Amino acid sequence: MTYPIERIRNFCIVAHVDHGKSTLADRMLQRTELIDARTMRAQYLDKMDIERERGITIKAQTARLPYKPLGDAADEYLLNLIDTPGHVDFSYEVSRALNACEGAVLLVDAAQGMQAQTMANLYLALEADLEIIPVLNKIDLPAARPDDVAREVASVIGGDADDVLRISAKTGDGVDAVLDAIVDRVPHPAGDPLGPARGLIFDSVYDAYRGTLVYLRVVDGELKPGSKIRLLATGFEGEIDDLAVYSPEETPIDALGVGEVGMFSAAIKEVSQAKVGDTVTLAGKGARDVEPLPGYREPLPMVFSGLYPVDSDDFPSLRDALDKLRLNDSSFTFEPETSAALGFGFRCGFLGLLHLEIISERLDREFDIPLVSTAPSVRYRVTLEHTTDPETGEPAVVEVANPQQLPAPNEIASIAEPTVDAMVLTPSEYVGPVMQLCEGRRGEMVAMDYLTEGRVELRYRLPLAGIITDFFDQLKSMTRGYASLDYHRGEYVDADLVRVDVLLNGEPVDAFSSIVHRDEAYAFGKQMTEKLKDLIPRQLFDVPVQAAIGSKIIARETIKAKRKDVLAKCYGGDVSRKRKLLEKQKEGKKKMKSVGSVEVPPEAFVSALRTAPARRDG
Repeated sequence: MTYPIERIRNFCIVAHVDHGKSTLADRMLQRTELIDARTMRAQYLDKMDIERERGITIKAQTARLPYKPLGDAADEYLLNLIDTPGHVDFSYEVSRALNACEGAVLLVDAAQGMQAQTMANLYLALEADLEIIPVLNKIDLPAARPDDVAREVASVIGGDADDVLRISAKTGDGVDAVLDAIVDRVPHPAGDPLGPARGLIFDSVYDAYRGTLVYLRVVDGELKPGSKIRLLATGFEGEIDDLAVYSPEETPIDALGVGEVGMFSAAIKEVSQAKVGDTVTLAGKGARDVEPLPGYREPLPMVFSGLYPVDSDDFPSLRDALDKLRLNDSSFTFEPETSAALGFGFRCGFLGLLHLEIISERLDREFDIPLVSTAPSVRYRVTLEHTTDPETGEPAVVEVANPQQLPAPNEIASIAEPTVDAMVLTPSEYVGPVMQLCEGRRGEMVAMDYLTEGRVELRYRLPLAGIITDFFDQLKSMTRGYASLDYHRGEYVDADLVRVDVLLNGEPVDAFSSIVHRDEAYAFGKQMTEKLKDLIPRQLFDVPVQAAIGSKIIARETIKAKRKDVLAKCYGGDVSRKRKLLEKQKEGKKKMKSVGSVEVPPEAFVSALRTAPARRDG
């Protein structure tokens, strides 16, 4: 069925993690009778096993919902839903979805109220100039505070608390009112149905049989199967083989018109040929005159980690796997690197620690490549002492993401570390512990505001390296899960940073090196040496495990040698014979130690590198 542009609505659902986005999407699918009770399952739009296991949305998903408002027998509307993630690490997915919509349903838990990531996603929606429909979910919970939370939402977005819709996505109560509000309040798409075809690519997925599947929102004109197309940014030209929509399963369609959201395949074999944010148009003489649509600002990685295959033979497979994942998650980067301990691998950049975990798990599950990942680090800016920039004449500045790339101390004038502007929303009774946690991570308070009775917003400038490991876990633990965190990139600030190396039998192991603040170096070194003492198997000679800053040893543990009882064959006899055997064993161990090497098993790397650096949490 073809819908006139006046009866098309494109919207997304934005919310904090676990506020019920996927559940509301499930109820909408049922209300529009796209799924019957027999095939219905929870989190229907979440396609990946990881999403279903963790209960979070990682990839934005689309669904085409035909909806006929109650009491209106004449008109049927087409609602294009894009279900978005809620975690701060996947805010790039949210920003892409917002650019394909005209409206956003702001979903807030009636028991927990506005959370930090809800606020962050709201600001993204306001920047995209979307129509905001505020909705309270979980009003059936005993702990729900619908009146208080409605006033809180109204104070943030403006308007009256009575305008905030109240629903229970679990029971389906109030879902019709949300769909009616989308029809009434979200504007229809704007575009020229008769103009040159233009579509915005907002996502893409690699399929082993059909090549790249491209998700787009048509802005002008019309696309049909068999149409010759051109991608303006990459110059790729091909013919549309399959044109489909998701309703919610893939359904072939004859044409995609203005404002509609769908998918096409065109035998795009190279993963780099279909970039998110590119413009699709019809191939031909006029293709070069078509004005590209505004694309997306590429996200900047904040956390870096080395990914190495456990089996070195898997290195080519890992490169192919990263290429394919990069296609449908362009927010992470990778480049080859080598490690003396781990062999060939890739230095990858991620938006956060959860993003790192998800990518690693997807590589293991979807491509069957077991990995060792190095400790997460951030990108530092190092000003060199005796080197100048030939263009400006100023001291040269280099960026370092791998601790092994840090220049020698005598070549460093200063090191600057990245900071984040963090927003923490917490109940007022936990303000003290939260402040203590932030200041223990070298945080600097910027502002503190009481939003409503009992809820406080704290703003801190924190070193990024201080929050990428266990900061969020500690925050949730000390506030019983009530606090929430959101952050975005801040400025670079000079800090007293040093590289701590770990030495086994006097030889540095590059995979264990880390850049830390000088005040935290001893605690980190002691923690790593104690951990490795338990993880590395005993050798035939004593193995010293040392942590060092340059040539200065700051911590040491010793892995005791295995002992062979050379006196077992001596039953009594002269003590000099026993001493002679022990001296001979001692000489042999000394020689072995001078030429021997320590084999570190892969599981020791995995366990040691998952250890978060010690922090001064007070």
